[in-house]
Order: sequence, then C-alpha cells, then structure tokens
Amino acid sequence: MIEIISFNIHDRPDMAKQAFEIRQKVFVEEQNVDPVLEYDEYEQTSLHYLLTADHTTVATARWRETDKGIKLERFATLTSHRNKGLGAIMLQRVMKDTIPLGKKLYLHAQLNAISFYKRHGFVIKGEQFTEADIEHFVMEYEPPR
Repeated sequence: MIEIISFNIHDRPDMAKQAFEIRQKVFVEEQNVDPVLEYDEYEQTSLHYLLTADHTTVATARWRETDKGIKLERFATLTSHRNKGLGAIMLQRVMKDTIPLGKKLYLHAQLNAISFYKRHGFVIKGEQFTEADIEHFVMEYEPPR
C-alpha cells in the first residue's frame, strides 16, 4: 500500500523530521551535498511530501512558488526503494497538485535523472550547470498538445 501525504513543516514537525532524514541519507550522505546547501530558507515556505510504502516512509519531495513559476525540488527516495516506480508516483502527485495553479513548472534535474523527467513531460532548457557540486539542467514541464 502506498500513501502520500503533503504537509507544511510548521503544522507537522514530525513529518518534517522524517523528510529531512530521507534527504540526509540521499543528498548529504550518498551525494556529499553540504548540509548548509541542503536545508535552506525555503523549508518554511515549501509544501512538503512524504511517500509511505507498506508502512515505511521511503521518499520525499517539496515544491515552492518562485518568481519563475513553481519549482519542484528535493525529490529523494531511499536506496532500498528505488527503481520500483515510487519516484514516478511521487512526481505525478506533486504535478497533480501544482498544474492546476496555472504556472510554469520547472526543476533542476541531476544528469542521472534527466531521462526520468523527460518521460514525465519535462524538457531541458538552457545549458548544463553545477549546483552543490553536482551537474544539472533546468527542465520545464511542457503539457501534451
């Protein structure tokens, strides 16, 4: 059974703790992202998500509004639960919540995630860049015509 819950960290600090633990494992420990870069001032203004599979919390994500549109961020799935379609389920849920807002959806995709986001309607915009010592591309959602 899969469940996804969205939350604000002010209302659910218990869930925020779980999301931060997943991000700590994926970004800080696996990918060596500096914790100062991982946990930022946007935690308070983002809508966060947790995905639970068979009563175990295994993935997280967030989105926030910027001057460029809606930025999807911090998609992370624990190693033990990757390649099982859970990332796609999380992305679809976040898109279901954000597309109705009528703003551009975009994200900064790591190189190894480009094909994943392309399968979900995102296209590369601009040049490759480095963020937190990891190569990325800006990708924007282009709805099917």
